Amino acid sequence: MISRPLDLLSGRLKLRHLVLVTAIADQGSVLRAAEHLHLAQPAVTRGLREVEHLLGVELFVRGPRGVTPTLFGEAFIEHARAVQAELRRAGERIAGLADGDAGTVTVGTLLTATNVLLPRSIAALKADRPGITVIVREGTFDSLVPRLVDGDLDVILGRLNPIEDHPGLRQLPLYEEPVLLVAREGHPARAARTLADLLAYPWILPLEQTSLRQELEQLFRRDDLPLPRDRTECTSILTIRSLLLETDMVAALPALFVRTDSRLQELPVPLPSVRRQVGVTLPGARALTPAGKAMLTHLQQQAQRLDAAPQPGSPARS
Repeated sequence: MISRPLDLLSGRLKLRHLVLVTAIADQGSVLRAAEHLHLAQPAVTRGLREVEHLLGVELFVRGPRGVTPTLFGEAFIEHARAVQAELRRAGERIAGLADGDAGTVTVGTLLTATNVLLPRSIAALKADRPGITVIVREGTFDSLVPRLVDGDLDVILGRLNPIEDHPGLRQLPLYEEPVLLVAREGHPARAARTLADLLAYPWILPLEQTSLRQELEQLFRRDDLPLPRDRTECTSILTIRSLLLETDMVAALPALFVRTDSRLQELPVPLPSVRRQVGVTLPGARALTPAGKAMLTHLQQQAQRLDAAPQPGSPARS
């Protein structure tokens, strides 16, 4: 039983221990971790025993198909990942300070954030600092937040989601735009006037855990309507666009998506209560690397241009 806080700064815990434990967690077995680290299995087993002896707890439960983290293991792995991420960021920051035109920035992006703002920002950044490597990871907000906390992501770009349950995060709004109901040019629903009129057509909806999905569900409830029975749930912008162009599906998408695609049109069913606040979610206490700061600067500059540009009007195009 652990009766007092452990002193892990005495020098007995090594960085190799952190790398070893996270590799075992990622690979699911000591053998695969050894292969991944190019080490002999006995060396990995010995290193794991050293960590468990130092902590006084078991980090993994051994089973016939590999290992599973214990409650203690999950806690230690979380901190081990964070330490390694901070050290990687320290290296990138030092390299960035030594060479202002180098470094890496990793951006997590949500639905349609990749459509206009991010490509323009990346293009501007690369024109200014071509030595910076930009990595883009797509996902839902809930799936990206742990990676942001762990340091695998520098920022999350997209529709701002509530962060009350994540006190270690902060948000920076960039611009706001309406959400429109969208279909292909020449869609038979272009004369529709209500949500009820659109229930005759198949829909593309965001995933259940997204805030846009929740807002759309509220609109259907407000009008005493069920959700469309014929629906596809998707967050891939390429898939959504292809489905819209090749079928009679309809979808709720940001106005910028319509404005930049001449083959799509806004349907004349307004969604006045659904607006999209676009911004970046950042770690509250962790400073951005020079590459991360440069990316944020270009995101802000490009967002100002988008915010100043004329928005599509409420009438549908014919």
